[in-house]
Amino acid sequence: MRRRLQTLFQRKFKVSLLFLLLLALLVHLAMDLAIPTACRPRGCDAKVPKASGVLSDSPVLASPKKLSLRILQDFSGSNGSLEKSSQLQGAGPHARAGEPGAQHQRGEGNAGQTEGSKLAALFKHPLYNTPVPEVTEKDKLFVVNPTEKFSLRSSGSDEWVSSSKAETLLLTGKTAYDTYPAWLKFHVGINRYELYPRRDPLMPTLLRDLATQRIVSSVQKSGGTQLKLIMTFPNYGQALFKPMKQTRDQETPIDFFYFSDFERHNAEIAAFHLDRILDFRRIPPVSGRLVNITKEIRDITTDKKLSKTFFISPAGNVCFYGECSYYCSTEHALCGKPDRLEGSMAALLPDKTLAKRRSWRSPWRRSYHKSKKAEWELNPNYCAQVRETPPYDRGHRLLDLIDMAVLDFLMGNMDRHHYETFEKFGNDTFLLHLDNGRGFGTHSRDEPSILAPLRQCCSIKKSTYLRLQLLATQPYRLSDLLREALATDPLAPVLAEPHLRALDRRLGKVLAVVGRCLAGAAHPDEVLVDDVGSRV
Repeated sequence: MRRRLQTLFQRKFKVSLLFLLLLALLVHLAMDLAIPTACRPRGCDAKVPKASGVLSDSPVLASPKKLSLRILQDFSGSNGSLEKSSQLQGAGPHARAGEPGAQHQRGEGNAGQTEGSKLAALFKHPLYNTPVPEVTEKDKLFVVNPTEKFSLRSSGSDEWVSSSKAETLLLTGKTAYDTYPAWLKFHVGINRYELYPRRDPLMPTLLRDLATQRIVSSVQKSGGTQLKLIMTFPNYGQALFKPMKQTRDQETPIDFFYFSDFERHNAEIAAFHLDRILDFRRIPPVSGRLVNITKEIRDITTDKKLSKTFFISPAGNVCFYGECSYYCSTEHALCGKPDRLEGSMAALLPDKTLAKRRSWRSPWRRSYHKSKKAEWELNPNYCAQVRETPPYDRGHRLLDLIDMAVLDFLMGNMDRHHYETFEKFGNDTFLLHLDNGRGFGTHSRDEPSILAPLRQCCSIKKSTYLRLQLLATQPYRLSDLLREALATDPLAPVLAEPHLRALDRRLGKVLAVVGRCLAGAAHPDEVLVDDVGSRV
């Protein structure tokens, strides 16, 4: 009897213990359900994009996150600059992934800006809100047929075609312009006065396309001293790819001639953002990108000459070198890690058959000879001769050239032998600031000869001078603005810190040159050509 009672008691105890465990489990589940989703681990992160007006599972955010993850996976154990890029992107997914897409959703055109940022404050300044002349039909690069539409193929592919060749019809209320891909909208928006507007709502989308669009074709660009590729996207957009040739912290050796230097992919990226901060807006949009050499170049290229130059290095990396004038050989091969390679992707301008461009030899072109000097280096009164020579004898062409010299001095670019303009607009238009790969090669020394146009002519646009003065003040320090702008690029950090600090030093030297011109002038108007009037 005692044993039966003892056995019964043990069974009841076990049942009670099991019941208590189940009850505790139910209590924990109830607590988890009662706690708001936003306060769970990692859940609070999801509130950040929603506060910006973008859902956390939005495709706008998903793509940059995947890109950041791919960088972390592919470059673990690679060179230091790439490791820093991966760590930076992985550490701040919301700032890196959410900003461009979120701003485009809100209709803001300043990619990479957040509330309270120095860039946002800069573009709100009156100097960056001066009105531009009214754009008439003759001021547009293209006169577009408003009825010509682009839409997706009915087969479901993501290629864009003329609506006359497609079976899919537009949704009610959509205009033809709404159907254009970002690159085509960029081309259509070019006019006599600017390559793109200050607050271009298209810019975040266009930069994102350059960094993420699927590459369907890669061929070598003809001409030039170094390898460059033309890459095509499914929507028929194209970009110029300049591959990485050296790390960010490598300076150009002091014994190198300017024409012997490598072109740098990160210089192209930084030049675009610097040009925008200076409010020139004459460089086509550029984004950094990680390219898979195997899948996105070798396996899809139709360029037979290029395809013959691929090989596997002794380290097991995929390499290629192409064909060009100087730096295309096995000694200058481009190698992946093992097949991933950094590069800059620049949006191509409209084809010259559609929009002719004229190439102009710069009056301050260097001799490109190891011992000879150019005339401007020997003649102190050279600018007087330029002022009497078309097209510099009228209009603002000479002042635009001085703007370009300021940009080049800040970057340290000595390789500005030519520039281009759109032929349709004649002399009354802006200069295109193309091919900036030889900038940002040195940070420890400056090259004063780049400022020869400013120093010899002692003229500068008043608007340019006022903006340079603004960028020398603490709230709008140039290095801080460019650092913030470059932080949104997929390859961030784009520039080593010494290059950013050098910008402030060089800006001071530009202002000093203008200051000496003002001191020697009878009246400030002789130096500062008023192009703003009472607008600021």
